[in-house]
Amino acid sequence: MARQLDEQIAGRFAVGRRLRVLDVGMGQGTQALRLARAGHQVTGVERDATMIAAAREALAGQPEGIRERMRIVEGDGRDTGVHFLPGSFDVVLCHGVLMYVEEPDPLLAGLARMLAPGGLLSLVVRNGDALALRPGLHGDWAGALASFDTVNYRNRLGLDVRADRLATLTAKLAGIGAPLHTWYGVRVFTDTASDGAPAPADLDTLLAAEERAGRTDPYRAVAALLHLCGVRG
Repeated sequence: MARQLDEQIAGRFAVGRRLRVLDVGMGQGTQALRLARAGHQVTGVERDATMIAAAREALAGQPEGIRERMRIVEGDGRDTGVHFLPGSFDVVLCHGVLMYVEEPDPLLAGLARMLAPGGLLSLVVRNGDALALRPGLHGDWAGALASFDTVNYRNRLGLDVRADRLATLTAKLAGIGAPLHTWYGVRVFTDTASDGAPAPADLDTLLAAEERAGRTDPYRAVAALLHLCGVRG
C-alpha cells in the first residue's frame, strides 16, 4: 500500500515538493512517520489513547527535523472541520478507518473538504465484494455462504464491523467532489497469513507479487482490502 501511495504522489506532485499531509485515524503513525521522513509536513489525527502513545513514542525517537514536521492531534476523524480549514492539505489519508464507522458519508465529505484543489484522497477499506473469500479459504463454508449477501463481518479482533463495495464508494467519491482516479487491491495472496508471523526469507519477492496482483485484474478485485485514490476537482 505504501508503494501504491508513493506512486500516486509521484504522479501528481512535483518532485521535491513538500506536501501538507493529513492522516485521519493514523493509528500508531506508521504512514505518517514514513511521509514525514520523506520531507512532508504531516498532521495525524487519532482518538485512541494507546495508539497516540505509541505514535508519540515512535516520533520521539526520530531526529529533530522529522519531529518538527509531524504534529499529532487527539480527536475524532469526523471532526476535521473543527481543527482545520477547508483546503488545508494536499494529501489526505484515511486507512483502515471506514470499517469502524457505521455511517461513513459525513466522514468522507469532511475528508474531501480538507483537500486543496487537485489534492489526493487515499482510502483503505475492507473489500465488501470479496468477504466470502477469507472464510472460504479457511474451510468455513457456512461463513462463506453468509458473507455473499452482506457487508458486515467480524474482524480478527473479534469486532463486528463493515466493509465497502467498490461501486458504492466510486459513486460516493464522485458525489463529494473527489472522484476515483485509480484503485488497487491490498493483501491479495497474504490475507490468510497469521498475525504476527515472522517475515519470510523471500519477503522482497512476496511484496513484488502482491504489488503486481494489487494492480492487475482479476486479482485485485478479490483482495481483502481496497486502496482507492480520489482527486479533488
